[in-house]
Amino acid sequence: MSDNSILRCQGPVNRRSFMQVGLGAFGALSLPGMLRLRAENGVAADREKTAVIQVWKPGGCSHIDTYDPKPEAAAEYRGPFGTIKTSVPGTHFTELLPLQAKLAHKLTVIRSMVNGAGGHPAGSMQMFTGDTDRRDKPKVRLPSWMSVANYMRGKGGNRDNILPRYIGVPAPGSYSGTAYVGDAYGPFNVTGNPNNSNFSVPNIGLDDLNERVRVGRRVSLRESLDTLERAFDRAGETEALDEFEQQAMTLLTNPKARDAFDLSKESDATRDRYGRNQWGQQLLLARRLVEAGVDVITSNLSGPLCGRVNNWDDHAVNHHVFDAMKFRAPTYDQAVSALIEDIYDRGLDKRVLVVVTGEFGRTPKVNYQPSTGAGNASAPAGTKQPGRDHWPRAFSNIWFGGGIDHGKVVGASDKRGEDAISSRYYPQDFIATIYQHLGIDYHKITIKDFNGRPTPIIDTGRAIPELTA
Repeated sequence: MSDNSILRCQGPVNRRSFMQVGLGAFGALSLPGMLRLRAENGVAADREKTAVIQVWKPGGCSHIDTYDPKPEAAAEYRGPFGTIKTSVPGTHFTELLPLQAKLAHKLTVIRSMVNGAGGHPAGSMQMFTGDTDRRDKPKVRLPSWMSVANYMRGKGGNRDNILPRYIGVPAPGSYSGTAYVGDAYGPFNVTGNPNNSNFSVPNIGLDDLNERVRVGRRVSLRESLDTLERAFDRAGETEALDEFEQQAMTLLTNPKARDAFDLSKESDATRDRYGRNQWGQQLLLARRLVEAGVDVITSNLSGPLCGRVNNWDDHAVNHHVFDAMKFRAPTYDQAVSALIEDIYDRGLDKRVLVVVTGEFGRTPKVNYQPSTGAGNASAPAGTKQPGRDHWPRAFSNIWFGGGIDHGKVVGASDKRGEDAISSRYYPQDFIATIYQHLGIDYHKITIKDFNGRPTPIIDTGRAIPELTA
């Protein structure tokens, strides 16, 4: 709602509009409204303890240059990187991932993921929502699995955790919307660089006593206004500062909420192990939040650490693909390997499932195009450089924690990495696997769409048996 729409006189208001205006005095928080919307949909609290962290590589990571090397292929396919042994006999990664290679016995690699769409919007929507439409669309038609999990976890009992169930560190963006479950089930989005000394999360744990008192006074005023409003409430509703606004108030004023986001609580050695950079501290924050009781966390690995265009979309016009992989690999390898270590060392490996993925892979055959601009991992404009384009027919992702049988490679692509040739799995299988870990019965559950029609949360997918056995 814009400022103009708030100021413009619209005649008599109903109770809901009055409540929205009264809440404005509370401090312009969006969270209370979000929590109230959840109540209106009959949603209460979570009982399960399992959780998921999704580490997202927007743009699509080259499978051949990471987890599915092809050393016997021709040079225009295999690229310049050598292969290294991992801790799993017979399994090799490229030389770009030495830290993860040492921990391969604690993760499972799927080398046979297939996406039905080749564009970033549709490819991402398939992975986030299970939408099988191959066309790129401006917004989602189905809710993301993250929002569905948030919605389902909201059913039953009273919630005792002050933190939101679904947090983006940061969230993946417009390709992962809430659709008909409603904005109330979108992420609490943490933006900014957690590595910065002045990093803070707005509306979390005010540390100034006077500010907390001031907010408390505003809440008292809000309650008084609501008491007055009830006298004119012809519907007879008597809600005031309900439990959902109380949750928002607690989130704002409770020091424990602030502490969950406070990376200074971690030792210097731990922060160094993840890497003193945005990605490393994002994944450390994700670990802190999941330990604090958050159910779903997504962490988007994008920005300057990717190279000139801030993502993994290594077309030749964007990046010199091999320079880009070398540029980002040390940061990526360090952050992910530290998260792997912590998931197991801190006893989270049964409860917390982690998946590291993008929407698809990159073309096995390298092509050359003129760069459109100079920058990190990109030559000056007009310089021909190598690139790999979108490739949905075969790509890789890694999984760890979640009680899965780790130390395995699932599926395979052909000798040039062009097509998945065994144990082919699709985005709906990807989502079903996550639902199963979270205790969500994807076989039976439906949610009403905008027209009131019961819509399955998954149409055709099944949990990947190698990950759930």
